[in-house]
Amino acid sequence: MARIVVIGPALQNIYMIDHDDLKPTAIGEAAIFGKVLVGKSVEIDKAEYSVSGSGLNAAITLARRGHEVILLSNIGRDAAGEAILSVTDREEIDNSYMGIIPNHATGTSVTLLDSKSGAETVLTHHGISRRFGNFAAHDLELAQPDWLLANSIGGDLEKATELFNKAHEMGIKVMFRPGAEDFRDKNALLKSLAKVDILMLGKKQASELVPGAVLKELLYHLNNYVKTVIITDGAMGGIAGSREHEEIYRFGIYEDVKVRDHTGAGDAFAAGFLAHFCTKKSLRAALIFASANATSVVKKIGATSGVLTGSVTLHPMPIQKL
Repeated sequence: MARIVVIGPALQNIYMIDHDDLKPTAIGEAAIFGKVLVGKSVEIDKAEYSVSGSGLNAAITLARRGHEVILLSNIGRDAAGEAILSVTDREEIDNSYMGIIPNHATGTSVTLLDSKSGAETVLTHHGISRRFGNFAAHDLELAQPDWLLANSIGGDLEKATELFNKAHEMGIKVMFRPGAEDFRDKNALLKSLAKVDILMLGKKQASELVPGAVLKELLYHLNNYVKTVIITDGAMGGIAGSREHEEIYRFGIYEDVKVRDHTGAGDAFAAGFLAHFCTKKSLRAALIFASANATSVVKKIGATSGVLTGSVTLHPMPIQKL
């Protein structure tokens, strides 16, 4: 098993779940939750409390696959922060490097979820969760990991580049899954990829960085920056290619299931891929496990409730070597 540092947000998540009051009502191409009106009190069927955040979600997947995981994330000195620390202790994730920042709130999100359709709206206060300035290259020297997974860096590409350069200097492999804020400065984002070994992003994100209208074009251009690239395309699956191993795979979804909650699906795919790939599994095998892990997560409410644990038998899925 590998020793992996994960940097990314950690938040508390509160689910407000209902079977009729949150029924979506279409308005053109958009929709609203029809019975939630300003000034009205709505009785919700169920409330659930959990944790989320792209950093913490990824750390949980990796820890449940037996890897030694160190989480770099910031929380406040509050009840939400205590809930996150409790989960990291239970999942055997090293939280000794986490920042506990006084006078700042832990990130918290509230998910309004229609239990019939799976439609959801997420209200988020990021608090301290998107700030990473207190982490430094020295943390990698102390932790001595085999891999660094940056699962969104809150737009702080200067910090990302600092960590990636240090990782490269130390022989640490880097996987980067940029978040929406990381695309604010696309030139800086492209420059930050110089020391990245695996890049994962969505098709729309890829098209913002490089020319191309189809997945294969986007992959070809991004492979000029990063040796291994994964581009996902929602229900259409995605494409992955390794310049190092000279192989490309086009993959569909693992299986068609009823989606109960989309939260954490991308994190489950990214961390599921790394969990397999870093143990010298093939690109193909890692993609299959990543897809299975993401599918398992969306079948349950919560970002990590469905994360695969222990040994699991995987069935075949649509995947083709190009």
